[in-house]
Amino acid sequence: MNPERDGHVHVLPLHVANKIAAGEVVERPASVVKELVENALDAGAKDVRIAIAAGGRKLVSVQDDGCGMTREDALLSLERQATSKILDVDDIERIDTLGFRGEAVPSIASVSRFTLTTRRADADEGTQLVVNAGALDDVRAAGCPPGTRVEVRDLFCNVPARRKFLHSTATEESHVKAVFTAHALAHPRVGFALSVDGRELYRLPPAEKLADRVRDLFGPDFLSALLAVETPDAEAAIRVTGFLERPNRALPSRRDQYIFVNGRPATAPSIAYALREAYPRRQGDARPAAILFLTLPPGQVDVNVHPTKREVRFRDNGAVKRAFLDALEAALKPAPAESPVPARPADTPPPPAQGLGAIETRPADPVAPPLADAATPSPVPPARVFTATDAYRLRPVTPAPQPAQIEFAVSPVSTASKPWAWFHYLATTETGYVLLETDTGVVTVNPRAARERIVFERLAHAPAGVPIVAQTLLIPDVVQLPPAEATRLRSLLEVVDRMGFKIEEFGRDTFKVDAVPQIAANLSPAELLTTIAHDCAEGSPRRANVRWREELIARSVARSCAGAWDKSTKETAVQLVEELAACRMPYVCPRGKPIMIFTSTRELNRKFGRE
Repeated sequence: MNPERDGHVHVLPLHVANKIAAGEVVERPASVVKELVENALDAGAKDVRIAIAAGGRKLVSVQDDGCGMTREDALLSLERQATSKILDVDDIERIDTLGFRGEAVPSIASVSRFTLTTRRADADEGTQLVVNAGALDDVRAAGCPPGTRVEVRDLFCNVPARRKFLHSTATEESHVKAVFTAHALAHPRVGFALSVDGRELYRLPPAEKLADRVRDLFGPDFLSALLAVETPDAEAAIRVTGFLERPNRALPSRRDQYIFVNGRPATAPSIAYALREAYPRRQGDARPAAILFLTLPPGQVDVNVHPTKREVRFRDNGAVKRAFLDALEAALKPAPAESPVPARPADTPPPPAQGLGAIETRPADPVAPPLADAATPSPVPPARVFTATDAYRLRPVTPAPQPAQIEFAVSPVSTASKPWAWFHYLATTETGYVLLETDTGVVTVNPRAARERIVFERLAHAPAGVPIVAQTLLIPDVVQLPPAEATRLRSLLEVVDRMGFKIEEFGRDTFKVDAVPQIAANLSPAELLTTIAHDCAEGSPRRANVRWREELIARSVARSCAGAWDKSTKETAVQLVEELAACRMPYVCPRGKPIMIFTSTRELNRKFGRE
């Protein structure tokens, strides 16, 4: 037992209590930015300027033009639980400000070299406080504009254990940019600026509409892919507004969801549930991009759940869910002109087939159902997935006159003219699947998955010493990415250069694209870059070697190319199958999903009762 511990209860020294509070409130430089920006907004600021250095380790600075503080208020702000936003316990039930605990400033000051400079508009001079790791070093009069400026240097200077848990400069910088983006969206009428290492990345003027702020942050292409969301009842106590990704204008790699509750970036299980329920399911179960605002009486929401105020709770979860579902379903409801064609009644027989290409498959009894896209399970057992061993059985075997002379089937041998000799093209279904006939059954090919595999192997497994062919753009394309994705792409520029891209930085989170891989020449450079940046974010940092990154980029490009696949003709389908046969792994796509499904003649006979 520590000799200083005698088993009795003690009041912790102030410097120890502040460090403990800092551990809850200040997780990383982005936490400092969040707390200081929220204080600025609560002070009525119309212009907020943020600057960081070394990812926030060396410097975090937030300057605003808010109401400012007197000398006495500035000194009192260094005390724990000192706040101007609530007076008694009843105020907690109706919080309408972003901050309210009075812990952020003393917690930040206790683990950094802290300088606060502030002046009220009606004061002749301002006040400057200098705090060194929780100890007040200096208080002086200062000349400064109305408002408050806080400089936080050497974060966690006296807590080395916390400092070593910080991530790379790029990672911490991306977290700061995420905080900046969230608050800039939450308050479009406030001007925001962000500088990183002396370079200004963003200067956002005040905007009258949220759409203008979204365009300034993400670009017009992103805005055009969004649907406006508005609660049908304008007088409702619980209202939902904002934007949601159009189902038919998928943003393949942008999955950010910004949820605001009474202007506060927050999360809640009921909101996530409503989004999952209302948004149409799509392949890959990718979540939609969303910028949604929930407005309700302050007494109906509890923001005092998490030390960082990251999560909120509602008094009536059911009402919040219904409000979200109503607003989202109203936004997603197609216009009358866009209404889908009514389905054929169940008792109406299908039209007669006009040749092999017009064969119609009933959804209720498919022979080979699509890959995990069906909303309801099929009443028949699912078809077996085509595997490598099937290649042995599908090749025709010449019958031997004597059992002793039976030959074993061997895998198809690739040739330049016809790599696989076992298949015969039948048809392409209305849903795009390619049907192939073999001596022992039918193979259903997913052209999108096949195309994805082909593109991936051309990029990831190009012969040694053979460069990937690049397609120079006639007019260079300038692409602006969200802050986090721009940071990821910036770390990949050397790798993407070897993959056939020619990209260089072109200003604030903006890149100029001069060339793309020839195989992806018909795709949007913006789509390609955002897909790559997003996919890299989901990879393990421990596997960030060059080879793994090359394969990841190849997988991203392949996924984008697969999405551009159109309904194939006989010639294009046969060519696709022959190109697939030349691949190292022709049976699954780079994401591990099957490319082919084999249904044997015996299985068909059994299902039709012909055995």
